[in-house]
Amino acid sequence: MSSYVAPLKDMLFVINELAGLDAVAKLPGCEEVNAELTEAVLTEAAKFAQEVLEPLNRVGDKEGAKLADYKVTSPSGFKAAYKQYCEAGWNALGGLAEFGGQGLPHIVANPVQEMWNSSNMSFSLCPMLTSGVMEALGQHGSAEQLQRYMPQLNSGEWSGTMNLTEPQAGSDLAAIRARAIPEGDHYKISGTKIFITWGEHDMTDNIVHLVLARLPDAPEGVKGISLFVVPKFLINADGSLGARNDLKCISIEHKLGIHASPTCVMQYGDAGGAVGYLVGEANRGLEYMFTMMNHARLAVGLEGVAIAERAYQHALEYAKTRVQGREVGQRGGDRVTIIHHPDVRRMLMHMKSQIEAMRALAYMSAAILDKAKHHTDVAEKRRNQALIDLLIPVVKAWCTEQCVEIASTGVQIHGGMGFVEETGAAQYLRDARITTIYEGTTGIQANDLVGRKVGYEKGATALAVIAEMRKTVAALGSDIAGSFKPLSAAVDALEAATHWIVETFPRNPNAVFAVAVPYLKLFGTVGGGWMMARAAKAVQKKRAQPGADTAFLDAKLATARFYCEHVLPQAAAYQQTVMSGADSVMALAESQF
Repeated sequence: MSSYVAPLKDMLFVINELAGLDAVAKLPGCEEVNAELTEAVLTEAAKFAQEVLEPLNRVGDKEGAKLADYKVTSPSGFKAAYKQYCEAGWNALGGLAEFGGQGLPHIVANPVQEMWNSSNMSFSLCPMLTSGVMEALGQHGSAEQLQRYMPQLNSGEWSGTMNLTEPQAGSDLAAIRARAIPEGDHYKISGTKIFITWGEHDMTDNIVHLVLARLPDAPEGVKGISLFVVPKFLINADGSLGARNDLKCISIEHKLGIHASPTCVMQYGDAGGAVGYLVGEANRGLEYMFTMMNHARLAVGLEGVAIAERAYQHALEYAKTRVQGREVGQRGGDRVTIIHHPDVRRMLMHMKSQIEAMRALAYMSAAILDKAKHHTDVAEKRRNQALIDLLIPVVKAWCTEQCVEIASTGVQIHGGMGFVEETGAAQYLRDARITTIYEGTTGIQANDLVGRKVGYEKGATALAVIAEMRKTVAALGSDIAGSFKPLSAAVDALEAATHWIVETFPRNPNAVFAVAVPYLKLFGTVGGGWMMARAAKAVQKKRAQPGADTAFLDAKLATARFYCEHVLPQAAAYQQTVMSGADSVMALAESQF
């Protein structure tokens, strides 16, 4: 079994050269952030990920979380690791400084999150949800709620969850039935919520649930949903914990992967109603929850990068140590490790090149999110918000879809041994599979992209991004421009498909939704090529500097070239599917399936 090693060189290259750390450091509240601090934070995070979290990954997968008498017990070592995690200050990395957080921007916090996901995805889901709760409360909670919950959420003494869906609702949140009845200064919450990650566990003293529910006079549909904060234990006036609230975990799911992360069915109000407090204004709950959901969707896209990286490292170690066959064309001589075989090289390059493109797109999005939150210029703030709104469904869905493919390729490199659990390769494929589903399936992300982000906006932000892609192509030096000819054609394909979406959406939205996923994959594929071209341009600049790490930089160029030659040609096929394939999607009557 291989051990995880954080790819610090790759991470820092993207942060400094592609995502634009310097620009983020000029934003209000981010002035203390610089390259030296970032490298120091990432180096320490790498040690924690490698030494504390990674050794528990297989333990958690084998043991899983256990439920008895409505109490969930985490796998061996998790509680102690969580205590270390919080004592080291990792839980407070991106939290508001006035409540004990460190206030670091997303461009620093997100790469750290990648390490947690790579080393132990099940563990990382608990603090990830907590950070989402802090994000939502920080933007929409009252001053009293901030004082009551944020210090302990920052410290990690308490964790947080999001409670959206219900058995009859699935992704259709308009069908939510959970009720909230006013009673004095609070509400009594009742109903059942499903798929609640870390909804019950033994690692913290309290769990703060954000719950969507309806008031008695609420309008139908999503416009009648309100958001409530519902703690596991009630909080006394002096801040100490009081009585157990009327909520409990009645079961946990038996899942394909992420076995150590309890996915709970939460029951509220069996004994009269769980005490909850309204967040913000009534009937604006879904709007508020989307603050947390968008935060979570970007984080899930990063999970795709992280699990792909771990699967790649595992496969690479196997390829370097597994002896099988002789080199092509040799009848005699020693048998060689499988990394000498061309097809294994192809698979490894496919994994590596896509991971580099995915990471760059995800980190760039984190920097854009920082600008959307902190920029002082209103127009620039609005432009960055539109840009991150466009990119979040792409990062979430494209990075996770590619992650499943990459993890599957990792199993393939292992051959038959990859199908055997003892080698560990299968866990990454099992864990990866959920990432395309939770926080909105790939289809939901694609519908959001073509509808709200391209169709309704008439392609304004998408076409602005495409214009930036063209500037990158034009700025490539003559010595590498030839390698990136496929990128120019791929950008043409994306632009043509975008115009088709804009023109078709007003008169036939069903046709657009029928090819939404191919369009999203087209956007991700071309966006990845854009990132690789920007990386190649940065390599050109860095190679001219004294003491340049030429081996590392040459590898970057080779990987970028591979992406252009092996991945970008898919763009033409996606374009054809988008512009010509809608009718065949709807061709059969229901009875013909």
